[in-house]
Amino acid sequence: MSRGERIRQLLATLSREPAHAWPDAVVHHGARLLLMLILAIGTYLVFPLTPVADLPNLERGMLVEEDVIAEVPFTVFKTPAELAQEREEAAAVVPPTLRYDSTMVDSMRTRVAATLTLLDTAAAAANAEAALRAALAARSLPTGDDVVSLLRVPQNRTTLRRSLMRVIDEEMRRGIASAADIDAGRATQVRVARDTTERLVPRDSILVPADVFPMNRLPLNAPPGLAPLHQLILVRDLLPTLRLDRTATEAAKQAARVAVNTVKQDVIRGERVIAARERLGDNDIERLRAYQSRLAEVGQVDRGLAYAGRVAGSVLLNLVILLALGTAVFLFRRDVYNDMRHLLLLSAMLLALTAAASSIARAGAPAALIPIAFPALVVAVLFDGRFALVYTLVLIVLLAGQPELGGPSARMLLFAGGAAAALSVRAVRRRAQALILGLVVAGAYTAAAVGLGLVLGWSLGEVLTTAAWGTVNGLGSAVFALGLLPVFETITDITTDQTLLELADLNRPLLKRLSLEAPGTYAHSINVANLAEAAARATGANPLLARTGAYYHDVGKVAAPQFFVENQARGRNPHDELDPASSAAIVRQHVLEGLRLAEAAKLPEAVKAFIREHHGTQRIGFFYDRAREQNPDGELELADFCYPGPRPRSVETAIVMLADSTESAAKVLPDPSPESIRALVDRITEAKLAQDQFDEAPLTFEQITRIKEQFVLVLSGMYHHRLDYPPLPRRPHVRERDERVISTVRQ
Repeated sequence: MSRGERIRQLLATLSREPAHAWPDAVVHHGARLLLMLILAIGTYLVFPLTPVADLPNLERGMLVEEDVIAEVPFTVFKTPAELAQEREEAAAVVPPTLRYDSTMVDSMRTRVAATLTLLDTAAAAANAEAALRAALAARSLPTGDDVVSLLRVPQNRTTLRRSLMRVIDEEMRRGIASAADIDAGRATQVRVARDTTERLVPRDSILVPADVFPMNRLPLNAPPGLAPLHQLILVRDLLPTLRLDRTATEAAKQAARVAVNTVKQDVIRGERVIAARERLGDNDIERLRAYQSRLAEVGQVDRGLAYAGRVAGSVLLNLVILLALGTAVFLFRRDVYNDMRHLLLLSAMLLALTAAASSIARAGAPAALIPIAFPALVVAVLFDGRFALVYTLVLIVLLAGQPELGGPSARMLLFAGGAAAALSVRAVRRRAQALILGLVVAGAYTAAAVGLGLVLGWSLGEVLTTAAWGTVNGLGSAVFALGLLPVFETITDITTDQTLLELADLNRPLLKRLSLEAPGTYAHSINVANLAEAAARATGANPLLARTGAYYHDVGKVAAPQFFVENQARGRNPHDELDPASSAAIVRQHVLEGLRLAEAAKLPEAVKAFIREHHGTQRIGFFYDRAREQNPDGELELADFCYPGPRPRSVETAIVMLADSTESAAKVLPDPSPESIRALVDRITEAKLAQDQFDEAPLTFEQITRIKEQFVLVLSGMYHHRLDYPPLPRRPHVRERDERVISTVRQ
C-alpha cells in the first residue's frame, strides 16, 4: 500500500462517526482536540510573546486612562523614513567643491585666436567679402552685410582681438563655473580648490557664463556692431575654469549624511512616556514602542517560570478561542466535524492566515492587507455563509488577541473584510463573477476606512491609502479563492453551486451528445429535472444539485439508445427479438455505462451519485414478469433482474428516483387530469416505499408529501388536456398561406 493510500485510509477512518463510546469515540474526538491544540501552539509560534509583558496596544487618536511612566531611561530613535529625509537634507546643503583648471584659459585663448586668425586671413583675400562670409559661417557667426563691412576694417579686428584676450586673461583667471555645477542642492557657499589651497566663498560670488558674456574691454568709440560680435565669440568658445569635483563633493555629502544624529529623543527614568486623557499622536506611539524595546534589553522582564507561564497562558487563550469554534462545529455542523478532510482544510487556512497576518504586522504594513477575505470566501462557497461568518469571526478574535494586532483599526478592518466576504457569496453564481465579490469586499474596507478615519482623526491620505490596500486585498482574495476552488473541492469532495452551474450548461459535451444520440432520453431528463428542482425547493434540499443530477442520471443510455422506449420509433422494439434476461441486462447496463461516461467526463461524486442511485436496487419488473410468463416453473436469478444500486442516500437522489418513474408513467396516461396524475404519483411513491428504496435516504414523510404535491402541480402543467378547436369557416378571400397558419394554431 502506497503512502498516499495509507493517508487516505487514515482520513477515512478518522472521518467515520464513532459507533461506540469506547475506543472509537476517544480516537474520533481526541484527534480533533489534538488538532485544535496544534493550531493553538502554531498560532503562538507565528505570534510569539515578547520577553516583556505587553504594554497596551495603542493607535494614533486613542486615549489612555492613566500616565505611562518610564521605569528605565530609553532612547527614541528616528524612523528609517525620518533618518533618510534628514540625511538627504544634510547632503543638500553641503557646498560643492569646484576645482580650478588653468589649462582651460590657454585652451580658450587658442580657440579665440584661431577664430580671429581665420577672420584676418579672410579679410586679406582677393574677394574679401565672400571669404569673410565663409569664415563667419564656418564659426557659426552671423554673416550679415553689417558684420562683413565691420570686419573688413583692420582696426576693428585689432580692437576685437585685444578686448577678447583681456577678458580671457582677467576674468577667466578669476574663475568661471557652469551654472549647473553650482546650482545643484541648496548650499549657499561654494568650496573653491586652487592649487593646494581651498576656501569657502559665497555662491553668488562665482562667475557663470551669463555674467561673462556682457563683459568686454572695447573702447568707448568702438563701432556699435562690434559688441554683439564680441559676445557671440565668447559664447561659442567659452570654457569654464572652475569644474565640479564630483568625487570630493560626494564624499563631503556622505560625511554629512553619516553625521546626522539617529536619536530623536532621550527619555530619563521617571519621565512620562504617554500622558493620560490626551489624544495620542505618532510620536507617542513611537515612544511607547521604544520604551518596550528598552525594557526587554535591560532585563526588566519576566524570566524563568513566569515567562513560561506567560507562554502557556498565550497558548491556552488561543485554545479557548479554538475550542469555541470546535464546539460550534460539533453542535451545528456535525457533517464538517466528522469529516477530517474538512477540518484539515479549515485548519490549514487558519494557520496560513495567522502566518500572513504576522508577516504583515511585523513588516509594518497596514492591517487592510491581511487576507481575511480569502478563507471567508472559501468557507462560504464550500459550506454556507452562516458557517463562514462564524469561522471568520473566530479568526478575527484569534488575531485580535495577538499583541501586534490588538488595535481597533485592525479589528474593524478585519471584521469589515471578513464579514463582507462571508455574506456576499450568495450574490455570485459563477466563478467569472469574482470581480463582484472583490468589489463588495473593497466597498466594506472603504467604509471601514472612512469610519476609522473620522473616529481616529486620520488624514485624507491615510483614509485613501487604507481603502486602496483594502481594494487590492478584496480583489486579490476573490480571484485567488475562486481560482483555487477546484483544488479545495477535490480536497474536501464538496461540489459547489458554481461547479453545478457549469455542469448544468446544456451545451456541455456529454449533454450535447445525449441530445443528439438519444433525443427521447434527453427530453425525458429535462422533464425530470423540472420535477426534481421544484420538489427539492419545496423540501429544503438543493434544487441546483437535483436539476444537475437529473440532467445526467440517464446519460448511460447513449451507449444503446434504441433499446429504451423513449428513443424507439413507433412499432419497432428490439427487445422483441431478445430473451428477457438479455433485455434486463441491457437495461441494467445503462447505469454502469453512465458511470463510465461520468468518470471520463470527470463529473464530481455528487453528480455520479444520481447515475448510481436513481434506480436503487429496484426490480426491472417488465422483463422479470415476461421471464416468469415464459418459464413459470423455472427458477429465476433475481439479481439478473435488479438494478445494481445502491439505494438513494440523499434527499436529492431520492427525489430524482421518484421523478424518473413518475415522469415516464405520466406520459402514457390516457386521461392526464390532476386527479389521475395524483393517483399515479401516490401509486408510484407507495411502490418505492414498499420496496424500501428510501431506507438509506434522510427523507421524512412530510418531505414525501411535499414532493408529491409538487409533482402533481408540475405534471398537470406538462400534460394537461388540449382544447379541441371547432373548424373555422372558409372565407373566399383567405389565402392558402393564411389557412396553413390557422391550421398550425389549431394544433
